Amino acid sequence: MPYNESERVAKAAYDSEDAGAFYSQIWGGDDIHLGLYETPDEPIADASHRTMERMVGKIGQDSIDYVVDFGSGYCGAARYLQDELNSKVLAVNLSGEQNRRAEHLNKLAGVDERVTVVEASYNSVPAEDSSADLVWSQDAFLHAERRDLPMAEAARILKTGGEFLFTDPMAADGVSASELSGVLERLNLSSLASPSEYKQLAAEAGLELIEFEDLSSMLPQHYGRVLEETQANTDELLKTASQEYLDGMMKGLQHWVDAGNRGLLSWGIFHFRKTA
Repeated sequence: MPYNESERVAKAAYDSEDAGAFYSQIWGGDDIHLGLYETPDEPIADASHRTMERMVGKIGQDSIDYVVDFGSGYCGAARYLQDELNSKVLAVNLSGEQNRRAEHLNKLAGVDERVTVVEASYNSVPAEDSSADLVWSQDAFLHAERRDLPMAEAARILKTGGEFLFTDPMAADGVSASELSGVLERLNLSSLASPSEYKQLAAEAGLELIEFEDLSSMLPQHYGRVLEETQANTDELLKTASQEYLDGMMKGLQHWVDAGNRGLLSWGIFHFRKTA
């Protein structure tokens, strides 16, 4: 299918061999999302898993039969949701390379018949109207050129009473793109959304805000942990990733840490419900 420019940029970034090598070694290649840390030196994978646990704990429905994951990466969340909720999961993701690894991991976990991976955009999801009990996404919408589109897609495919849970790295309310130039340039982005923007876009799509749990302090802590692990494992990473890629990654991670510590960034768990 044809993709817009921001989708092509994101797809190329995650399809690269360098990215595959980096994420598989530093995050473990299962879940590449932001974590909730209990100690400063906690393993990244443990903290990332805790984010999923926190999100699932917010679900207010007794039965979740069908989940759609927007920007599913290596399907770490999809496998967790299938196991935790006994649900079928549609995993929607742009990167063919990530999807191939995800399907391999799904098969190893014995969930390949319950988790369906599709190479598609969350701006145009191959799911029927009013079909999903839960729409889920972790740290994916920052790549969207128009962030109203995934909000509208979530509203379209949710059943009445269905829930939408997502996280995303954001600008703090009132922070301009010029204040985040280092963060944005590394990711080829023109802007980040803010909490107030997502609340407005979701409301316009017909979604009711249940809660926004502000966990912004975890953002610089998480990227700081990733930076530490990258620096500590550079020699091993260079066996499969290029020096140029790692230099750019470490520079970009430092921008995230610095901006987060200055209070310019936000992150947390959004919980919405479709009421009509």
